[in-house]
Amino acid sequence: MSEIKLFNRWETEHIQVIDPGLKRYINLRPIIIPKTHGRNVGTQFWKSKYHIVERLINKMMIPGHKGKKHKISSAHCTGKGLTTYKIVEEAFKIIETKLKKNPVEVFVKALENASPREEITTIEYGGARYPKAVECAPQRRIDYALRLMAQGAYAKSFGKKFAIQNALADEIMKAYNEDQSSNSIGKKLELERQSDASR
Repeated sequence: MSEIKLFNRWETEHIQVIDPGLKRYINLRPIIIPKTHGRNVGTQFWKSKYHIVERLINKMMIPGHKGKKHKISSAHCTGKGLTTYKIVEEAFKIIETKLKKNPVEVFVKALENASPREEITTIEYGGARYPKAVECAPQRRIDYALRLMAQGAYAKSFGKKFAIQNALADEIMKAYNEDQSSNSIGKKLELERQSDASR
């Protein structure tokens, strides 16, 4: 029996997640089409049951969100599953062409590099508010990295003559190489610097 490959192109079974904190939350089960139509909604930590590439596709459907508001228009890919599916597939083809590696493996490593370990919360003590460094939960680490990748790719392509596929591939490759010009790596380092200062 032949192996099940993602997009019928790339195998995921032998990809290793190095970060022990993220192992349980990066799902790489063999699947051809990463689209489960919300079958796992309603169970605890249901997001971690989704394939990690499907979670990227879902994030790419709402790149205009900053916080809870739609600060910038998401243009043609808002809620369009098939459009974002094709964007991610094309981005992975570009990564494979440029790096000569399995793009899913590159993406998983980029995600590990871009996941912050600490963040800041605000505590109130005696009527005054202070920033306080706290450890970031593994599920949130992945959510944060995926969101920054989607927003970084979108910001590079919105209103410019630079295709979203190229922007996403560029963002993932820079995160893979820990390049600080990547939106996800830059924001992660900034957050960790602020956390260091608030200990």
